[in-house]
Amino acid sequence: MNKVRAYFRESYHELVHKVSWPTWQELQSSTMIVLIATIVITALVWGMDALSHLMLTQYYKIIA
Repeated sequence: MNKVRAYFRESYHELVHKVSWPTWQELQSSTMIVLIATIVITALVWGMDALSHLMLTQYYKIIA
């Protein structure tokens, strides 16, 4: 039980004294970067999906 208590005590100490937490401004900037990257990647995947759907539809029309 002492090991578990020591683990939580050391974890708390590390989170409070050793971890450098981002400022509110840094957090907002990082969030915006992730949001923009997510939108761009989603648009790319949607575009590739639409293009492959179009190509396969044309291919099946030729074969059938």
